[in-house]
Amino acid sequence: MPTAPLPQSTDELYQALRENDRRPYGRTRTVTAEELVDAAEQFAEPVPLIHALLELQEAYTYGSEPRKSPVVFARLLTLFDEQPDVFDERLRHMLFWRFKWVAHALRQLPEIPLASLRQWLTEMRDRYEKADLGLQPYYGQAYQLAAHIGEDTTPAYELWAARTRTRLSDCEACETCERALYHLTAGDDERALRTWEPVLAGKESCQEEPARSVSYALLPLLRTGRTDRARDLHLAGYRGCRRNPSMAQEIGRHLEFCALTGNEARGLELLSENRNLFDEVDSPLDLLGFLTGVEVLLQRVEHLGHGELPAGGYAGRTWTVAGLRAEVRGRADDLAARFDARNGTPAHTDRRRSRLDRAPLLDALELTLRTRSLDDVAPAVAPVAATAGRTAAAVPDDLPGLILHARKSEEHGHPDAHACWARLRTLVAARGYAHPDDPAVGPLVQLRADVLADEASRAGEKDEFALAADLYEEAAGLYDDAGLPGHAAVARASALLASAEIPAQGDDAPEAMAAALTAAHASMVRLHEETPGLAPHLEARLLRMRATALGLRLQASRSEEHLAPVLAEVDLLHAFATRHDVVGQISGALLLRASTYAISGDLPAAVTEIDVLLDRLRAHGPAWHLPRTLGLRGRLQLGLRDAQAAYADLAEGLRLAAEWPADAVDTSRLHGDLAEACMHLGRPDEALRHLTRSAEVELRRGSRTDAFCTYSNAAQLSLDLGRVEDCIALLDSLLAEPDVAAGELDDRLIAQLRLTRARALHAGDDLKAATAEFVALAAESAGWDDDPGSHAVIAAETAVLLGESGEFGRAREAAEQALAAHAREPRYEQLSNCLRELARLQGQQQGPDGLDGALAFLADAGRIADEARAAGYEARGRSLDTALAYEHGRVNAYTGAYDDALTALEKALALLGEPGAEQDHAGEWAECVRLAGVVEGIYLERPAPALTRLDAAVARLTALGHTDETESLTSLAARLRDEE
Repeated sequence: MPTAPLPQSTDELYQALRENDRRPYGRTRTVTAEELVDAAEQFAEPVPLIHALLELQEAYTYGSEPRKSPVVFARLLTLFDEQPDVFDERLRHMLFWRFKWVAHALRQLPEIPLASLRQWLTEMRDRYEKADLGLQPYYGQAYQLAAHIGEDTTPAYELWAARTRTRLSDCEACETCERALYHLTAGDDERALRTWEPVLAGKESCQEEPARSVSYALLPLLRTGRTDRARDLHLAGYRGCRRNPSMAQEIGRHLEFCALTGNEARGLELLSENRNLFDEVDSPLDLLGFLTGVEVLLQRVEHLGHGELPAGGYAGRTWTVAGLRAEVRGRADDLAARFDARNGTPAHTDRRRSRLDRAPLLDALELTLRTRSLDDVAPAVAPVAATAGRTAAAVPDDLPGLILHARKSEEHGHPDAHACWARLRTLVAARGYAHPDDPAVGPLVQLRADVLADEASRAGEKDEFALAADLYEEAAGLYDDAGLPGHAAVARASALLASAEIPAQGDDAPEAMAAALTAAHASMVRLHEETPGLAPHLEARLLRMRATALGLRLQASRSEEHLAPVLAEVDLLHAFATRHDVVGQISGALLLRASTYAISGDLPAAVTEIDVLLDRLRAHGPAWHLPRTLGLRGRLQLGLRDAQAAYADLAEGLRLAAEWPADAVDTSRLHGDLAEACMHLGRPDEALRHLTRSAEVELRRGSRTDAFCTYSNAAQLSLDLGRVEDCIALLDSLLAEPDVAAGELDDRLIAQLRLTRARALHAGDDLKAATAEFVALAAESAGWDDDPGSHAVIAAETAVLLGESGEFGRAREAAEQALAAHAREPRYEQLSNCLRELARLQGQQQGPDGLDGALAFLADAGRIADEARAAGYEARGRSLDTALAYEHGRVNAYTGAYDDALTALEKALALLGEPGAEQDHAGEWAECVRLAGVVEGIYLERPAPALTRLDAAVARLTALGHTDETESLTSLAARLRDEE
């Protein structure tokens, strides 16, 4: 069934061919091309059919269907032989160019006899000679056949490389790649890289380049020590070929690069992203190259002991690394054998074996901002545990000892407690668990209560307060059953605190939160009074929770009247803990006091308290409190705007945290605060590393939303730093996560990631991909009734990208969406910028024909400026009125309305006012003068007044010390004088 109504005229056919040409290569484009050939056959004219066949052959060629390309070309050749006069110069050129496509297609098919390949080259030579065309392209194909077969390529290479290029020669980029591959095969990495340089540097490119050259150059770059260049090219090169069936071999080489640089986890991620290639690559040669790269990766992963990991493979079943490797090895071996049988050489088997036998070139090369190990990609039913620090938890082997050690560690707040409870949780849940008959250990019900209380603590750390409250209540009941009223009281107090921490909703949320905490505190006090005979460590915990409840109330209300009660409770806790030598709670009291001063805004007092605590911790411990305390001191220093002191505290806290089990300290917070300190210190690259480390820790802890928010900040920072490929690679990795694809994460957060990615694609000059993503986001955000402002911004950016693509009709539609959303939630500056840029683009691209459309955009921008002025809005940059006047001048200049342009520019200059010594708009004023000088002196041919304007501006700027701003004006004045 046709994918769209078939064209009913040749004009409709040509329009459909143009539309199909804009589609990416793949099944949709190919099927449409097949339908258009059928449609073209209904017309009694050969030329439309020729165009349709050329489009179909291109779709087959770049859609990795080499078996069909020669068949289509045979029809074209028949038409040429029968009606050569209908082929104009352009069609004739395309026909002879595609002899090479057929030669390439035939090499990819092992079922085609070698004699047929040689026969086709003879046909190509004869046709070229008959048409009086140079034979350099023929010798290029002869060389490529020799290289494919594995013959001595030197004679064929010399016959080709020594010849002068013709109009039908492969493009410079493709020929450069073939020359480099010749040197690479000879073992000369340096010469190959020198040859490749114009392509790798982006000076030469085509449909396949530089992606093809990049994939081959990765390993030579590593072997010659150019690791940073290899990393950068991998990121950019992979993006140029991902999921593209016609570039399956290139993807295979990127997978191999990951395997040989310690990036096996990224390799598995890229394999999963390209699993469509297992079924979509119809070229046996491309499939062989892809499968060999896949096998190099899987072989390495299995060698590292991870053969059980899941892997993206052939559709229809679930694959492990080991299972997929066996399947791939069998298929690739068979393909190599078929090519060798056809060619009469062992070349393809030998090349495959050479790739599989390569040893890793580097133990580890950090390819992306999201560096992961194979352990990180292992499936798990629970969050992956964070990597342990240098001091692993000491967990006794015997069960009674384990239980007693867990309780003792819990009593002192020692980090070992977490690992002990995790181990006990597994043991108690196991079938056949036998509880020790030991009075010191106590009954099983007590142990179950202990485990529940630890689970509740874990839930609270992840802000799952409702769950924590339920678990604490359940634990309290079990403690009652065990005859432990003190433990039950602590569990109930914990449940009260967790319930009060459940976030309130609505405008009165702070007041509701404060009321809940007040009630929780009162209940804790009653509970404390009604539970006599508490052990000191339990009573200290109750007092700590009482103080914490009031501290949280102060944080919620920010009311000065709530300050004194917190300090009173803290003093009570400190006195009790000191009297009974409860060391951990002495530290806790001092930390609470410092935090209370910080919440109240008295940062110097908070620092003083923290310094007292640090002295005590260093002298008396507990040592595991040091990282957290240093983290708070670092945040206080940030508040006091002493970034250097903050950095020192936070870095020391991070160093000390490594001495304890990883879950003992919130290192994600330390990394995040260090990132902020680094930004204040002007070290953004270091800040970026800390942001990604923070996100990794959050991810390991199971805090996926927090992790993705942090990654989003890292992506934006990398884009701000101009690290476009890093940004895109990070976001591609995040957006490929299963829970993202399944829609399980917050849709607005995912939209923000996609928006940043679209902006990065635009910054990376991938206008087509960026526009497609923006259009999709604009459509989705149109339904955000609760956030029309964001839709206005997205639609406005979409309009600009459509304008850059020359699609001003669609740009106008997107701009109208932005204006409608702006009317609900104003975004004055963003909308004004968008509309002015659209006007500039239309005027610049379409000249006089685009004037009306450009002026319509500027009229909309004028209404935005009027609204902003009425609302008292002040733009962050230049005023909207000034910017609008300048754009009127520029648009009219682009479209030939020079008198109007000069009038508008003089208005802009009047709005700006002349610059002064301290004013910061000297550059903008100078640019406005320059453009006015161009319009007046060159386009209106009035050099004398233009020179007067320019000379006066130069004198003014020079006198004010703005000498840099005079350069463009001086240059223009010199040009005008020369022309006089």
